[in-house]
Amino acid sequence: MKVRFTLSILASVAALALAGCASHHVDARATAKLEPTRGNTTSGTVTFAQTHDGVRVSGEIRGLKPDSEHGFHVHEKGDCSSGDGMSTGGHFNPTGKSHGNHGAGEHHTGDLPSLKADRYGVAAFSFTSNSISLTRATTEVIGKGLIVHRDPDDYKTQPTGNAGPRLACAVITAVK
Repeated sequence: MKVRFTLSILASVAALALAGCASHHVDARATAKLEPTRGNTTSGTVTFAQTHDGVRVSGEIRGLKPDSEHGFHVHEKGDCSSGDGMSTGGHFNPTGKSHGNHGAGEHHTGDLPSLKADRYGVAAFSFTSNSISLTRATTEVIGKGLIVHRDPDDYKTQPTGNAGPRLACAVITAVK
C-alpha cells in the first residue's frame, strides 16, 4: 500500500514538472517572407514563435530609407497578389478595437511596433506580442498578410495610423 501511494505521488510530481516545462516551450512557429511591392526594394524575413509569454516576433528588413521609422501591421487577408499590397485589406482587427500603439492601450490586434531603420536602411527587431497568437482562433495571424509601410504610424489616425503606401508584403505561414 505504501509503495503504491509513493508511486502515485511520484507520478503526480513528474506530471506537474512536465507541465511546467511545457509552458516554457514553443507551441507553434510561423514565418513571413516580405517581398517588395511594385516599384519598391524593401524585403526581409520575419519569424513568429508562440511561447508562454506571447508571440515572439523577430526579423530583419532591408531596403528602407536610412534613419527612418515605418508602420508595421498584420492585415486581414493573406493575399499579396495586387502588386501594391492593397489585396491584404485593412488591419487585422477581430476584436473591434480602435487603431493604436501596440503595448500602450487599446489597439487593433494587427498593430505592431513601428520599425526603426538604421543608417543603412536595415530594421532588425525582436519583441513579444500578447495581442497576436499562432494558436488561438480569434487572434491567430497564420494566413494573414504582413505589411511594411513607407511612413511612421501616428497611432492616432483611424483606422490606419496614416502610415502611407505599402512597401513590402508577405503572407504569414505556419512552419511545420
